[in-house]
Amino acid sequence: MQDGSLRAYPLREEGLSVGALKDYWYLNVHDNDNGQIRGICCSHDEGCLITCGGDGNIFTFDFLSEEELPKEIKVTIPPPRRGLEKEKATEDIKDPDAYTIEKFKQKKEYERKMKEAEEKKNKKREELSALRQDFVFLLQKNQELPKHMQLHREEFEMDRRIFEELDRQTLQRIQLVQKQLAWEHEKQFIGLQKLQTQFRDSLEFTLTVHAIQSNHQISSYSLLSVSEKYTQDKKQEDSKGAVLKEKWTALKEAEQAEEEISRETSPVHRAFGNESERLKTPEVQKPTTRYIESRRQKIRRLVEKYDALKAKIMKRRAEWHELYKNKPRHNHENSKDAEEIKEARENIGCYRLKSATNYTLTENERISTEKKMMQLAILEDLIHEMKVNMNKEIVSLRDLKVSTIDEIKSLVKEVKSIQANLDVSEHLPIPPIPQLHPDEVPEKIVECNSDVLLRFKEEQEAKAKLEEPLEGCLSSRAFRHVFLQTPPVEEGDPVAQAGDASAVVTEEQKAFEMEKVEPTEMELEILKREKIKNLYLQEALIKKINTLVINFNAELRLLRHKKLKMDVQMKSADLRCITCCEELLILKKLEIHEDLLEEKICALISKQEDIHSKLKSYLAQMEDRKCEIVMLEEREKALYASFEASLGENNEFVDVLTDILKKEVEFVEKEEVGREAGEQNDNEEEDDKKPDVKTDEENCGSESIVFDDSVCPEGCSEDLFLNTIQLRQQRIGIEKALEEEKKVAAVLKKEYNALAIKAKEIETSLDTTSRELDAFQWEKLHKLNELDVVVPLRLHQVQCLVDGELPHDFSQTLVFTNQSLQYLQKRIVDLRNEKVMQREIHKKAKEQHKQLLQDKKEMEMEIQELEERCNNLMMEKFGRLVDFEAVQVHSVNIPMEQMKVRIMEKEYEHFMELKEWEERIVDLQHQLTKLTRENTSKLHQLNRFCHEKHQLETELESLTTGQGGDFEGTRSADIKETARLESQLTHMTCEVALLREEIS
Repeated sequence: MQDGSLRAYPLREEGLSVGALKDYWYLNVHDNDNGQIRGICCSHDEGCLITCGGDGNIFTFDFLSEEELPKEIKVTIPPPRRGLEKEKATEDIKDPDAYTIEKFKQKKEYERKMKEAEEKKNKKREELSALRQDFVFLLQKNQELPKHMQLHREEFEMDRRIFEELDRQTLQRIQLVQKQLAWEHEKQFIGLQKLQTQFRDSLEFTLTVHAIQSNHQISSYSLLSVSEKYTQDKKQEDSKGAVLKEKWTALKEAEQAEEEISRETSPVHRAFGNESERLKTPEVQKPTTRYIESRRQKIRRLVEKYDALKAKIMKRRAEWHELYKNKPRHNHENSKDAEEIKEARENIGCYRLKSATNYTLTENERISTEKKMMQLAILEDLIHEMKVNMNKEIVSLRDLKVSTIDEIKSLVKEVKSIQANLDVSEHLPIPPIPQLHPDEVPEKIVECNSDVLLRFKEEQEAKAKLEEPLEGCLSSRAFRHVFLQTPPVEEGDPVAQAGDASAVVTEEQKAFEMEKVEPTEMELEILKREKIKNLYLQEALIKKINTLVINFNAELRLLRHKKLKMDVQMKSADLRCITCCEELLILKKLEIHEDLLEEKICALISKQEDIHSKLKSYLAQMEDRKCEIVMLEEREKALYASFEASLGENNEFVDVLTDILKKEVEFVEKEEVGREAGEQNDNEEEDDKKPDVKTDEENCGSESIVFDDSVCPEGCSEDLFLNTIQLRQQRIGIEKALEEEKKVAAVLKKEYNALAIKAKEIETSLDTTSRELDAFQWEKLHKLNELDVVVPLRLHQVQCLVDGELPHDFSQTLVFTNQSLQYLQKRIVDLRNEKVMQREIHKKAKEQHKQLLQDKKEMEMEIQELEERCNNLMMEKFGRLVDFEAVQVHSVNIPMEQMKVRIMEKEYEHFMELKEWEERIVDLQHQLTKLTRENTSKLHQLNRFCHEKHQLETELESLTTGQGGDFEGTRSADIKETARLESQLTHMTCEVALLREEIS
C-alpha cells in the first residue's frame, strides 16, 4: 500500500468470495511517508513473506498454520459508568515541570524503540550463543577424533588477516582515545591521589580476623598518632642536666690531669746524624779512598754500638725508676680499688627507703622535666611500636587466611574433578569453602572503581528523581514509574548459560555417540586402579583441606592468646603513662626553682673556670717575671765581674772608679753615651754635652772628697774611665729594669692572692648551692613519692599476710617486681659468697705478704754480699772503685774519631787540589816551551834577514858608491824597523823571565 502498510487475508479452501476478504491482518512496518512497498514475494519454501519498501527496509514475516492461529477473543464492552455527575472534576496540572501529553507520547515512543532494540540485541546474542555452542560442539567432536584426523585450531579460522586487522584497528582506537584522554586522566589521577592522601591515608582501620569453623576472632589495635611535643623533646640531644654534668666532669678532669714526661733522644746520635747528613751533601760529596770509607764505617759501627749500649743503660735506669716509682708506700691504697669505690658511691645509688630523710640521689637518678618527658615519649613509642607489630601480625594472619581460602578453592576444584570420575555413592562430603567477612577487609570500604562510581551515580539520580513532585495524571505516574525502573536485562546468568551449554553439548554428544563395546579385562583392571587412585586422592585432598583449616585456627588461637597477654601489658603501660603525666605536672611546678639553682651553679662553675684560667695566667706571668729578675741579677753580677777584670790587679784608681760606677745619675741612652765618649776622645765641646749629675753623697764613706765624674782623673787611663762610664750607665739601666720587674711581680702577686680568695669564696658558694640543689631534689622526690601508683596484683602475689589473711592496711608494705625481688634474693647469696671469697683472698694475701717480706730480707742480704764481693774484686784489680757504666759510655771518643776522619778528608782534598795545580803547571810549561821555540825560530829568521840585508847593502855599496845619498831615506827606515824588533824581543825576554820565576 502507499502508506507502507501490509494486509494479509486468510483464504479458505471453499474458494474466493466477498465474505472471505472480510477478515485480515493489518501491519504497518514501513515508513508512513516514504515507505511505499515496492516489492513483495514469498520464500522458496513458502514459509516466509518478504517485503521491500521505499524507505530502504526489508522485512520478513512468518506464515502461521491454522493450528497456530490465535483463537478469537470476544471483546465485552463495559456498560457506561454511573454517578459521573457526582464525581469531582479532574484538576488541571499546574506544575510547569510536569510531563505534557506530547512529552509523554515521545517518551513512550522512545521506550518502545529502546525495547525493540533490546529485543533485537537479545536475539542477536542468542544467535551468537547458538553459533558458539555449535563451534564448541565441533571442537569437541574434533577432539574425539584420532590425532591424525584432528584439525588444527588454525584451520577453523576462515581468514587470519581479518582478526589481525580488527586487532590493529582496535589498538589504534585505544591509543587514540588514550592520547585524547591523557591530560584529563593525569589530572583526575593527581586529584585522586590528593584525596587519598588527605582522607584515606590518615585512616587507620580496625581489622578483625575470624576463625573458619569456630567463633574465635581477633581484632587489631586502633592506633593513635604519637604526640609531637614529646617527639620534639626526645630529639633534643643536650639538656641542662647533661651540660651541668659535662662541666663537673671537665672540672674534675682538669684538676686530676697528670703531666707527661717527654724523653729526649740521644744527643750523640743526633750529632752524628747531622754530621753524616752534612757529609752527604753534594758540596762535600767527593770521591774518597777506601781507607777513609772503612774508617767512616768503623766510626758508624762504634756510634751504633755506643747508642745501643747507652739505650740499654737508659732502659735499665728507666725500668729501675719505674720500679721505684711504682713501689707502694706503707699507707698505700690501690688506685684502681679507690676509683671503683668512688664510682660505686657515685653511681650505685641508695638502698634506703625513698621516704627516709637520709636518702641520697646520684646525678644519674635525679629526675627533671626533660628526663620525664623523654621517659614518657619513650613509653609512648614503645606502646605504639608494640601495637604496630601486633597489627602487622594480625594482617599477616589475614593474608594467611586469604591464601588458605585460595588453596582450599583449588583443592575443592580438584576434588570435584576427581568426583566426576567416581560414582555418586562413593562421593565424600566436600568441606565448605570459607568466605572473608566484611570486617576482615575494611580497606575495601574506601576503595572505588568504575562499577562503584556508576552505581553511586544511578543511586543519586534515582534519589533526585524520587524527590520530584508527583504528577496528578495516572498516565504520567505510570510513565514515571516505568522510566525510573532499570532497563531489564534479559541476559541469563553466565553459570546457567554455561550449564545449558554443557547440557546441549552432552545431548549432542549422546546423539552422536557411537555404540560402545564391552571393556576387556585389561581395561577393567585399569579402571579399577584409577578408581582406587581417585578414592585415595579424594580422601587425601579432603584431609589436606581440614588440615589447612585446623592450622589456621591454631594460629589464630595462639595469636589471640598472645594479644590477651599484650592487652594486660598495654593496660599497665597506660596506667604508667597516667602516672608519668601526674609526675610531669609536679615537675613543671618545681621546674622554675630548679632552673634557677642550676643556672646559679652553671654561672658559678663558669666563674670558677675563668678564675682558674686567670690564676694559671698569673702564675705563668709571675714565673716569667722571676726568670727576668734572675736574668737581670746575673747581668748585674756579670757587669761587676767585667768591671773588676778591666781594673786588673793593684790599680791605684780602684776606689775612684768604683765610686764613679756606683754613683747615682740619670739614665742616658746607649747612643748618647757613645756620642759623648766620641766627643771626649776628640776633646771638642766637652762642656756642651755633659750628663746631668745628681748631687748624691758617695756610698763608700769618702763624703768629704768631692770630684767631678765628667773629667778623667789625672794619671788614669782614659779608656778605662770611658769603660767605667759605660758600665755605670748599663748598671743604672739594669737596676731600673730590675726595680720595674719587682714592682710588676708584686702587683701580680697581689692580684693572684685576691683571685685566690675569690676562688675560695666561689667554691664555698658552689658547695652551698649544690647542697641546696640536693635538698631540693630530695624534696622533689618526696613529692613524687606521695603520688598513688596503680599496681595490678593477683592474690598469690600478696605475701604480707597477717594470720593467713590479707591485712587491712597496706601502708607499711613494699611492692617489688618479680625480677627485682629475685635479683635481691640472688644478691644476698652472691654477697655471702663474695664475703667468703674475700676472706680467703685476704688470708692468702697475708700469707703472701709474709713470704714476700722473708724473700725481701734474703734478697737484701744476697745483694749486700754481692756488692762487697764486687768492691773487693775492683780494689784488687784496679786499686779503686770504678763506675763501669761510665767506662762503657766513654770507652771511645767519638768526636775525636770524627775529627780524624774529617782531617783525612781534608788532606785528601788538598792532595787532589795540589795534583790539579801540578797538572796545570805542566800544561803551562808545555805552552812556554812552545812559545820559546816559536820565538827562537823567529829570531833565526830575523838573523837570516839581517845577514841578507847586510850582504845586499855591501853589494850596493860595492856597485855604486855615488848613489848612497839616494838610499839614505831607506836606510833610516830599516834602522827604525830594527829598533822596533829589538824592543819587542826585549819585551818577550822579560815575559819569559817572569814565567820562569813563577814556575820556580
